[in-house]
Amino acid sequence: MANKSPVLLPKIQQLLSEVGENIKLARLRRKLSSEQVSERAGIARSTLIKIEKGHAGVSIGNYLNVLKVLGVEKDLLLLAKDDILGRKLQDANLMVKERAPKRKHQS
Repeated sequence: MANKSPVLLPKIQQLLSEVGENIKLARLRRKLSSEQVSERAGIARSTLIKIEKGHAGVSIGNYLNVLKVLGVEKDLLLLAKDDILGRKLQDANLMVKERAPKRKHQS
């Protein structure tokens, strides 16, 4: 059974492509070949090529292995760190509707 890539909106695919490009640039700055990185990450060279192109069908685990090899895995922790919308919602103290109390069954 072949892996199917998820269908992404164009803006999301563009973001993933930029991530792939950033990974490729990080590799090139370190003067590492694609063969070296893929071997150290425990993936096939073809998988690394897909990562560098922002292919959506590659598992996030493979992306993380490559980031680890490049020494930038902690960058992933920056995702949603400054969750502006979430903080605004939290600050607004939105009320959550409470459920009505359960009825007592009479036997």
